[in-house]
Amino acid sequence: MTVLTREMAETFAGLALSHISREFPYKMDHVLAGPEDAVVPRSVHPIFFGSFDWHSCVHGFWTMARLVRRQPEIAAAARIRDLFAERITEANVAGEVAYLARPLSRGFERPYGWGWLLALQAELELHEGDTIAEAGLKLRPLTEAFAQRFRDFLPLADYPVRTGVHSSTAFAIRMAADWAEAFDPKLFDLMRAKCIAWYGGDRDCQAWEPSQDDFLSPALMEVECMRRVLEPREFREWLGRFMPRLAQGHPAALLAPAKVSDRTDGKIAHLDGLNFSRAWCWRSLAAMLGDHPVAQRGREAAERHIDASLPHVSGDYMGEHWLATFALLAVDF
Repeated sequence: MTVLTREMAETFAGLALSHISREFPYKMDHVLAGPEDAVVPRSVHPIFFGSFDWHSCVHGFWTMARLVRRQPEIAAAARIRDLFAERITEANVAGEVAYLARPLSRGFERPYGWGWLLALQAELELHEGDTIAEAGLKLRPLTEAFAQRFRDFLPLADYPVRTGVHSSTAFAIRMAADWAEAFDPKLFDLMRAKCIAWYGGDRDCQAWEPSQDDFLSPALMEVECMRRVLEPREFREWLGRFMPRLAQGHPAALLAPAKVSDRTDGKIAHLDGLNFSRAWCWRSLAAMLGDHPVAQRGREAAERHIDASLPHVSGDYMGEHWLATFALLAVDF
């Protein structure tokens, strides 16, 4: 089984450091109320101004923190700790919070960036006695602001968003769940109830995927989300209804890696991310199922997906600015 190695961690850390402070090119999620709102990224996002877009910068920080915790001897560890101390300051956090307070920022990064910010905080809370842990303390006001966005939005969300891209509600809930369960159990209960309402009645998934620019599997992400919020017995019963022929290899589309025809095209390059996120979902499912026949099928599918995309984590900025994060999700088992 492919797992995170020291060599791999060095590569991923180098990629994250290469783009985390690169301000341009940058794709802003920004609504202008007037000409005075024509701004550059760093002026409104004093922490997360690099990595092509806000959410990729957030999960670039998650990647670095995770690597330092999992492989503390990597050569980049000291540089990463210094970067956390430099960027995640009380003043910079206040600047990020202020941007959220803009009336036209209500939908900013909903829900993908929300999930990643809470995932970043959950990772930082696992660190002790260093500048990364200190950054976690300083980041909490921003985390609370995004937690409040979840509290406000979920009661209004009568329907899930069943996509393979940033709008996926299953992915956002899954990424936010670790922080919520540990630090805001009421929010976790709200997430769980909403997932049951959204997905609990789903049956016989057909998995008509992938789409051309997916980086998430709508089907497997729903599985991983429900695995995270349900008790094991509940989840097994639900999975038996959702994918009743999984032991027989259906839906077959979920077992074969996606083909990536042009890695210089940012949307087509998403498909490498799909291969990694599918591998993560398959491995999570296999770990939960233990000796069940589906577990071995899942482990084999995960390896095929990782093998298809791991050689392509670097090579073009359209992939380099984010793929190491998804590769880390897939291999850090």
